[in-house]
Amino acid sequence: MSNLSTRAEQLAAFDRLLTIMDELRAQCPWDKKQTTESLRHLTIEETFELSDAILEGNPEEIKKELGDILLHIVFYAKIGSEEGNFDMATLTNSLCEKLIRRHPHIYGDTIAQDEETVKQNWEKIKLKEKGNVSVLGGVPKSLPALIKAMRIQEKARGVGFDWEEKQQVWEKVEEEMQEFKAEFNAAEEKEIDREKATGEFGDLLFSLINYARFIDINPEEALERTNLKFIKRFQYLENAAKEAGKNLSEMTLAEMDVYWNEAKRH
Repeated sequence: MSNLSTRAEQLAAFDRLLTIMDELRAQCPWDKKQTTESLRHLTIEETFELSDAILEGNPEEIKKELGDILLHIVFYAKIGSEEGNFDMATLTNSLCEKLIRRHPHIYGDTIAQDEETVKQNWEKIKLKEKGNVSVLGGVPKSLPALIKAMRIQEKARGVGFDWEEKQQVWEKVEEEMQEFKAEFNAAEEKEIDREKATGEFGDLLFSLINYARFIDINPEEALERTNLKFIKRFQYLENAAKEAGKNLSEMTLAEMDVYWNEAKRH
């Protein structure tokens, strides 16, 4: 990659951003009104936009979305300084100190020669720092359920509570599948107990997420890729049907399958 900046140029650019933030906060009617609460939902939106750019593999969009998130961080720091709680320096130094504490294999005498040991040390140090009663206390309650399942499993693994072999995890997946099938058998016409079926389906999903983690697949990323693939194929189906003068709602499933299979070939 060409045209990368020197450390001095990077620091100058960050100083410029801080100056602009001061000016906007003092002079812009919209910026002056913002609070940490009003920015919160915008920050969440920007984070998802960054996620989209990463999945699309678009470096220019990733750069743009990272810039938007950096703006939010600077904005929060500015508000924090106005309220006398923290500023960019205290925020950044606090982060630096945390990184040093949580990397004793770099800044101390702890030995960690593989990624798994580093992660386990991180979780143990974090647990001690936060004083959580539970290892799982640091998992945000508002996380989406799939991501929360991943984090719960990772934290449990951090203290040694995990399967030893991937075959054991797959056997658990098969066990949960059978239990779900017992509550919701598609071949049977009897009415199902939805409460039990929902519980068993949740167990099945949890075990699949666990297996994905065990074989180093990010289930959130995998599902989102499938979502994007479905959208692309379905939009092909819509466009192809429109070009043929057909209305999807009036087509049979067999007719739609023709275009769907074309989309898969493309």
